[in-house]
Amino acid sequence: MCNKHTLMGGKLNLYKRNRSSYWQCGAFIAGKYRRKSTKEESLALAKDIAEDWYLTLIGKQKRGELRYDKPFKEAAEQFIREYEVITHGQRNQKYVEMQEMRLRVHVIPFFGQMGLSEVTAGKVQEYRIHRHEQAMEKYGQPPARSTLHQEIVALRQSLKTAVRHGWLDRLPDLSEPYKASSKITHRAWFSPEEYKKLYEATRRRAKKPTRERYAWESEQLHDYVLFMANTGLRPDEAKRLEYRDVEIAEDWDTGEVILEIEVRGKRGIGFCKSTKGAVEPFKRLKERNKPQPNDRLFPKTHRDLLNTILEEEGLKFDREGQRRTAYSLRHTYICLRLMEGADIYQIAKNCRTSVEMIEKYYASHIKNRLDAAAINVRRKKRRPKSQVKKTGRSRSTKQNQDSANA
Repeated sequence: MCNKHTLMGGKLNLYKRNRSSYWQCGAFIAGKYRRKSTKEESLALAKDIAEDWYLTLIGKQKRGELRYDKPFKEAAEQFIREYEVITHGQRNQKYVEMQEMRLRVHVIPFFGQMGLSEVTAGKVQEYRIHRHEQAMEKYGQPPARSTLHQEIVALRQSLKTAVRHGWLDRLPDLSEPYKASSKITHRAWFSPEEYKKLYEATRRRAKKPTRERYAWESEQLHDYVLFMANTGLRPDEAKRLEYRDVEIAEDWDTGEVILEIEVRGKRGIGFCKSTKGAVEPFKRLKERNKPQPNDRLFPKTHRDLLNTILEEEGLKFDREGQRRTAYSLRHTYICLRLMEGADIYQIAKNCRTSVEMIEKYYASHIKNRLDAAAINVRRKKRRPKSQVKKTGRSRSTKQNQDSANA
């Protein structure tokens, strides 16, 4: 007996598996081969059920109710292809490579064979649990929150690609359930006392390096710390900075000699006016390096030496356990300016950021931003009504006596 038959002009297949007594039917409809069990052992009944099933699917296809559900892997591959081309020169190449790595190593192995419509909020939650269990088994600790967040970002961007191409109607809910409201913490910075301790330590190292061959690097680090804490530049902006971008000028408003800097960074070209504390470090840099106009101010990051000094001075972590880096010098500049009463809008412009960012991460913990005179207001006490009447009578009596004397 033949275990395979074709119906509907060869478009519908009816077959029986070796280990099953039921007839199965299958057809290629809407870009996908679909299968169904007829749950019948009789060939005649199975043919009727298979034809009804096929005609039902054809009707759904014509009404637009049946669409081809692409596998997630195709959407992810399309995103990787687009992302590298579209963001060329606008995104850090390392970040682009990391997004591709996250997809290929973690996201695609889990979601790859699922249809796009199968990537639901429940499946995303299963992925978070899977990553937690996988990391605990392999490393003995769960993945960092930021790591998992970046993987969900890569997942979201792949699903957005599917939406743009019409492969998916809408994005599923990717928010993290059971999540408590995160506490807004201030960025790691150096208080005035800690900043003084840091630059005195770098000054000592510059005058007395551990080895003679480290003399230049120690001197460069000392000037780097002073320059960064008096300009508020980001480390990547300082890395791109050339001598021709910096000019010593006298400020008309304050009468002080400062640096006027043309900054090139993640926000494009911007401008910065330093405090007077950045002038001497810049002069020492010019005198030490005898540079050409297009030479970099800081061709090295000096990360290792900075971390060594921070560890030696007990300054590597703040009291909340946040790690201090070269970026903390920018945060220190913003906090010190706010403590001196500088206008928050002008600070935001000078640091090429927004007032909202400064209000959220810096101004909230600066005590000098609070006006005690406006807070400790006391309402004046009212006099009792009896005193008001007595005072009113005595005043009218005195007025009568004065008029009589006149």
